Amino acid sequence: MSERSTRPSGCAFLFHPVGTERVLTPEDFTDEQRLFARTAEEFMEREVVPHAEELERQVDGLMVDKLRKAGELGLLALDIPEEFGGLEVDKTTSMLTAEKLGTYASFSVSHGAHTGIGMLPLVFFGNQEQKARYLPRFATAEIIGAYALTEPGSGSDALGARCTAVPEKHDGRTFYRLNGTKMWITNAGFADLFTVFAKVDGEHFTAFLVEAGYEGVSTGAEEQKMGLKGSSTRLLVLEDVLVPEENVLGEVGRGHKIAFNILNVGRFKLGVGVLGAAKRTLGISVKYALERKQFGRPIGTFGAIREKLAQMQTRLYALESMCYRVAGYMDATIDTLDSTSPEYTTQLMAAIEEFAVEDSIMKIFGSEVLDFCVDEGVQIHGGLGYSREYEVERLYRDSRINRIFEGTNEINRMLIPGILLKRSMKGEIQLFEVIQRVEEAVATDKPELPAWEADGLAQEGMLVEKSKEIGVWVANLAIQKHMADLKDQQELLMAIADIITVIYAMDSTVSRVLQHERAGSSRPVHHAMAQVLVAEGYAKVLQRAQDVLPSLAAGEKLKRRFAVLDKFSFRPTTDLVAARRAIADAVTELGRFVA
Repeated sequence: MSERSTRPSGCAFLFHPVGTERVLTPEDFTDEQRLFARTAEEFMEREVVPHAEELERQVDGLMVDKLRKAGELGLLALDIPEEFGGLEVDKTTSMLTAEKLGTYASFSVSHGAHTGIGMLPLVFFGNQEQKARYLPRFATAEIIGAYALTEPGSGSDALGARCTAVPEKHDGRTFYRLNGTKMWITNAGFADLFTVFAKVDGEHFTAFLVEAGYEGVSTGAEEQKMGLKGSSTRLLVLEDVLVPEENVLGEVGRGHKIAFNILNVGRFKLGVGVLGAAKRTLGISVKYALERKQFGRPIGTFGAIREKLAQMQTRLYALESMCYRVAGYMDATIDTLDSTSPEYTTQLMAAIEEFAVEDSIMKIFGSEVLDFCVDEGVQIHGGLGYSREYEVERLYRDSRINRIFEGTNEINRMLIPGILLKRSMKGEIQLFEVIQRVEEAVATDKPELPAWEADGLAQEGMLVEKSKEIGVWVANLAIQKHMADLKDQQELLMAIADIITVIYAMDSTVSRVLQHERAGSSRPVHHAMAQVLVAEGYAKVLQRAQDVLPSLAAGEKLKRRFAVLDKFSFRPTTDLVAARRAIADAVTELGRFVA
């Protein structure tokens, strides 16, 4: 099967047969990218992880000191343009570094609030004077950034913000008087510059650069959180704060453009951040399982524990494949842009937004995989996993917020089919062509199973393609029944999103293993992971389709729909027990995640 080599487009995985598209995988990283990753990994092992307990107690100035040490190594400057003292690396390098920094969540979150949502609004939307004033100091942590969007009365509904900005004249200059309260502001306890969203004249949603030293800026006490205890999280209170006109970020009334684009960036960064935490969880779980003895032998030799390790490894391999596939897409697209063009920022934002569906999928899948891994990690540790003496207890607590960060998983699930439908209506993707093809297949007595010509994994490739057909068929039934009202059918939207998410995981994993195979570098463990992931994923696709069919039809019509689903059904012949045993063998032999 030949590989496609075209400019990538969002959602292409739904329309291109698995394995026909060349995708970036960790095996493709350059020496320079690996050097950045190693620098970040060594920094965490030397400077951060050994001080985790002190950071958890929020020893005064310690987190700021760690951020400044990261700045000395260039780890704060990756996404800053060179002309403003940055390194301006590609997205793959930036994401790979974020993965390595994810091994201790409180530092990762503080770092991300500074270099991501705290700084990127300025990088993407600031004018030259604003960038020159602040970005060189961001690169060294001379100043630390924070992002202030959420309010007590507006979380997922960001545009429902009540923080106000009223223009005033003072000594011939224009200022905006800001009043309101922001909550859950990471880095608030030591931030020097906040990106604050407020409504000008109570109506025009706008972003402002607000310095912590401005009169009327204050913060509340530290929030007593379930996890992320090492990070600072406080209320930000704005009381008659005068912000000069030159600190308006972007355009008045266009703050939504900044907020939503930055959330897209945050989602794909979160996907790799949780990957780092989950890999660490797997590593300490394997170590414990091989050291802890019960009934005269290590618990890592028992099938019940080994299956847990195999499941963790398999899902992490899929997540890693998904994350860097998106990184490759973004870099390939950005490389085609002219950085000297006055439209560069607009084009850059469009390039990132092109993969908004994949970003949401990574956020959902990644946060839920991490939750799975830390839960199983605690279980492997038994009663000791519930003790604060063991790192897995903190990993468990720190994990939970990720399903809420950067838009809840529920919000992201509803975004996925919404974006697909919107792009279909604009003719940007060929969803309706696929629907027509599937409808033709449905009309036959029994659609033939495709003669899959992959280099290997023939059954798995076929199941991925059948899953795509099922997903498109269910989406079409939902569209036909609800039309414009589909946006209000949240349960249906989330079921469709689940199917699409599983498809992307399967497609990315099989594509990666096939590339391994063609390069002559595949090993039996890679095939085993693809087999397990696809068998489980295909079962979930069928189950989610079966779940929603009764809400789309009744009586004889429902029977016919179930009969159609039966046409697409196929029973995989994979020996999952044997496959998981092979995966567990590889994990326990290496003692950590197997790439």
